[in-house]
Amino acid sequence: MRKPPVRVDAVLVQAVIAAALSFAHLHDLAVAAGQDGWKAWAYPVSVDLLLVAAWRRLRSGQSKAAGWSWFLVALAASLGANIATAGLLDLSHVPPWLRVLVAGWPAAAFLGGTLLAHGPATDRADVIADSDVIDTPAPAPEEQHEVEPPVRARTPQLVAEPAPPSPPTDHVPAALITHARKVAAEHHTRTGAPIDTATLRARLGVPAPLAEAIATHLT
Repeated sequence: MRKPPVRVDAVLVQAVIAAALSFAHLHDLAVAAGQDGWKAWAYPVSVDLLLVAAWRRLRSGQSKAAGWSWFLVALAASLGANIATAGLLDLSHVPPWLRVLVAGWPAAAFLGGTLLAHGPATDRADVIADSDVIDTPAPAPEEQHEVEPPVRARTPQLVAEPAPPSPPTDHVPAALITHARKVAAEHHTRTGAPIDTATLRARLGVPAPLAEAIATHLT
């Protein structure tokens, strides 16, 4: 697959051209102020580096006042060199005050670069606090134990006594059956009707199951 052609950024090209021109003007001004050799080349480098340091400080959002102050100082030095070398100043007869400014620029550039590169400890602490925040796990909620309701004391319940078992009909005493027949005959003679189980039970004074068993022998 064919790679796309390299795209040229017009803004970047313009920035390189402007930097080269400013670099040349600063070099020429340093030479006119008596700084020759490698020193003349070091002046434009120091101005450009100070501009970059100030711009980085502004981009970081820390101490914007210091960033803007040193950015304006470096910009004034660059613009001053451009204007001075544009024909407004006789470079063969540089005034003494300009020589003083050029000679004192390295100290100012060193101070500004140091302050911008090594900001106060409070600034670095703020950056660390904002960017490297350690996410501490939230405390786990306390486990809620279900509270069992108190066991209520059970009140004693009255249990009905079981009824006495009814005697089987085959084991009814013969004497009791004979007595029951007499009672039944007497009841029939007096009322003219056969005796029922309830009356028989009342006359004999026996439990209901036994009265029913006796009544089966009377039929």
